[in-house]
Amino acid sequence: MNNSFDSFVVFAEMRTGSNFLETNLNAFDGITCHGEAFNPHFIGYPNKSEILGVTQAMRDSDPGRLMDTIREQTVGIGGFRFFHDHDPRVLDLVVEDRRCAKIILTRNPVDSYVSWKIAQATGQWKLTDVKRRKSEKAKFDADEFKAHLEALQEFQIRVLNSLQTSGQTAFYVAYEDLQDIEVMNGLARYLGVDEELEGLDKSLKRQNPSPISQKVSNFSEMEQALAQLDQFNLTRTPNFEPRRGPFVPGYVAAAKAGLLYLPVRSGPEDQVCDWLAAVDGVGREYLLVKFNQKSLRQWKRGHVGHRSFTVVRHPVLRAHDTFCRRILNVGPGGFVAIRRTLRKRYKLPIPEQEIGTEYDIAAHRTAFMAFLDFLQANLAGQTSIRVDACWSTQSAQIQGMGQFALPDIIIREDEMEVYLPALANQVGYSDAAEIKRAPDDHPFALADIYDADIEDRVSNIYQRDYLMFGFDRWR
Repeated sequence: MNNSFDSFVVFAEMRTGSNFLETNLNAFDGITCHGEAFNPHFIGYPNKSEILGVTQAMRDSDPGRLMDTIREQTVGIGGFRFFHDHDPRVLDLVVEDRRCAKIILTRNPVDSYVSWKIAQATGQWKLTDVKRRKSEKAKFDADEFKAHLEALQEFQIRVLNSLQTSGQTAFYVAYEDLQDIEVMNGLARYLGVDEELEGLDKSLKRQNPSPISQKVSNFSEMEQALAQLDQFNLTRTPNFEPRRGPFVPGYVAAAKAGLLYLPVRSGPEDQVCDWLAAVDGVGREYLLVKFNQKSLRQWKRGHVGHRSFTVVRHPVLRAHDTFCRRILNVGPGGFVAIRRTLRKRYKLPIPEQEIGTEYDIAAHRTAFMAFLDFLQANLAGQTSIRVDACWSTQSAQIQGMGQFALPDIIIREDEMEVYLPALANQVGYSDAAEIKRAPDDHPFALADIYDADIEDRVSNIYQRDYLMFGFDRWR
């Protein structure tokens, strides 16, 4: 065996054929792939509790320990599959390890998205017997696909740049290459294994072999949506290209007025959008959304003298809003998978299902304080869960906006009544609409539990936002 590498990682995503690739890698006597070793919600596979004696709790406290164990205790060469939403701490460890071979598996993102939607609808994620195949058509959701594509591209660019700056390369495998026995044998040689397979493992069957037009219930709608994304060159998926600018479909423009809102997540988005619509006396459905860079430039050219703005929220109020809407909430908008992991792995003291009468104010305060403990560790890169935009620092989000265009003005939520009408006046609207107050959080308002301990905890976590935007105590 060639000793250039002593471990490997497969960079892939859901529905890219990574299960099939792993099955065939494991067919070589000298190669073992240990599944999704750093998935934040399980270790290796959903029904496993450890890998080579390393439990999920041990892995979460020290991801390097599992990497060392895979490298040292696997017979032959060991590795794992890694997706964009896996433990972010591991990516740097992998890239810095020049003896860890990098394998990059790609698939047309439209195909992988449609396959994912069908698997969601049928509940069938693997197929070993075609007689048991479940059939269902996917429904294409343009907004969901754009978010899916943004997350993939951000991760792809990060991996590509990390390899470039460290002077490394990778073995690239396209989805279509998975059926080529010569490619599989070439991959084995890349990993230092001289053994060759005579045939591919056929235990896993392709689940949706039909043309994509027959797999999507709203195919014509999908075609129209993808036509607007031609800049992404979706008919061809070059390794980890293309390099893209910032994702701007979340920006919101008034129906007629030259006003553009750049939302910071977990801010007063509903209140600002309601006001923006009322400026022109229309409903929110008339606001201009789903921009790309080209259409946003066209909007700016067509609205000479336009004004763009964003609104920042006090960090304590924002953290509490995120906790109530994303973590406590088990309905639409709630982060169900993260909620489950926070309860199981980080012992967040919240009910398993919907909030009941036993969940009182005291329980709510205790749970929120525990969530703040998680936020502190998460923003410090010490957890296996992604740093979501709903709780990332507001300064980091605004810095990201600057990759395309910074807002003209940053407004605090408690000063909207002064500055939003002034902005409207600058673009010719002297009689701006009233700005509605944000409703209290559910099941309990922040005022019900707020005290000095909460303020001190949040100000420590979000020091940068307090410093950059001059926030004082919430009350």
